[in-house]
Amino acid sequence: MHREPYYTVKLAFNASGEVASKLLSTAWRFRIATHRVLGMVEQYTDSLIPSKVAWLKLFKPLAYEVIPNKRYSYGVVYLVYGIWESARELRVDVRDVELGDWLLFQHYEREWPGNVIRVHEDYTVSVTTYHWDGGKDRVLLHAKPNRGQKRVLDAIIEEREKYMPRVVITDYGVRKGVLWIGGEVHVSVPWSFYVNTVKRYDEPLGDNVAGVDVNTDRINLAILDPEGGVLDYKTFWFREVTARGYPRRRAWSVIGVKVHEMLGYAYHHGVKTLFLEDPEVLGRLKMAWIRNGGRLHENYNWRVMTFRSRIIELIARKAPLYAIEVRFVDPKGTSSSKDNVLLQRKFRVDRHTASAILVAMRGLGIKSIQR
Repeated sequence: MHREPYYTVKLAFNASGEVASKLLSTAWRFRIATHRVLGMVEQYTDSLIPSKVAWLKLFKPLAYEVIPNKRYSYGVVYLVYGIWESARELRVDVRDVELGDWLLFQHYEREWPGNVIRVHEDYTVSVTTYHWDGGKDRVLLHAKPNRGQKRVLDAIIEEREKYMPRVVITDYGVRKGVLWIGGEVHVSVPWSFYVNTVKRYDEPLGDNVAGVDVNTDRINLAILDPEGGVLDYKTFWFREVTARGYPRRRAWSVIGVKVHEMLGYAYHHGVKTLFLEDPEVLGRLKMAWIRNGGRLHENYNWRVMTFRSRIIELIARKAPLYAIEVRFVDPKGTSSSKDNVLLQRKFRVDRHTASAILVAMRGLGIKSIQR
C-alpha cells in the first residue's frame, strides 16, 4: 500500500547579517550531521537496523552531537532513513549514494503548531537556530506567500492541521561585507488536506478514468471508460524546455501551463479519476544522487526519473482544481512490456501513449490485455 503523498507550500524569504549567519550555520550543522549518519549507515547491514525506531535509537546520538536539538537530530535520521529505504527499493547499494548539493534543516514529523520552525498567522516564521559557536537563538523570517499559498496556510492555521516544516537555503553570498541568503520555508501537509482546501468544483463531468505517462518533453494522456475501453488519447508537448541552456524557471512555467492544459482537457472529457505512476521512491531520494552515475535499471536514468517525478507531483497537486481524483499505480513495466507492445499494435500508437493506456488499465485493475 502506498503512503499518502504530501503537498508542500514553499514560502520565499531573504535574510542578511546575523540572521543569515545563524540560518546558514544551522543548515551546515544539519548537513554535517547527515553526512555523519549516512557514513555510519554504510557500515551496517539490513539485519542490524530493521526498523525506523531502531534507527532513531542507534543514530540519533550521532546527529545530536552536531546539532543539539531533538527535532533537528531526528530530522537528520529520518532523512537518511528515507534515502536508505529508497536505495533498497531501487536495488542500489547505499554505498553508491552521496548527498546532493543542498543546505537545509527540517523537523522530523508533523505537529501543531510547529516548534523549532513555526508559521504564524501573519505568515512570518520563527526558527530555532544553532550558531557556529554553539549558541542557540530564535530568529524571525518574513515570508512572501502568493494568493494560493495564503489560502492553504490560512486553512492550516484555522483548522490546526499538523505540518512538517523545513528551511531550505537556495543561495547565499557576501555583498559589501554583509552575508546574505535567499531561501524557502517548506510547509508540508497531507495531500488530502490540500485537496479539500483548494478544490474548485464539487463534481467531475463524468465517470471516465485516465492514465498519464510523463516524459522529459511531453505528457501523454489516455482516457478510458469505466470498463476499460479506450475513448481518447492526446499528447501535450513541451519540447523547448529540453534545449541546452533553457532557463529553469521558464521551463517549469511552460510545463505548468501544459499540466493545466492537460487537466482541463481531461476534465472536459469527463475524467473523474487520474492514474499516475507512483513517484514516492524517487521523492525520498531527492536529497541524494547515485555516485557511479549509472542507470538504476534497464530503462530509466536517475536524472530523467527525478525530472519525471517532479512533473508527476505537479500534476497530482493541480488535479484537485479540476475535481479530478488522483491515484497512484506501480510504474514497473508500463513502458517496456509485452502488454505495451500489444497496445501499440492494437491502437497504432507510440509506446508512451501505450504506457498511458496501460497505467489507466492498471488503475482499473485490468490485468490482461485483449488482442
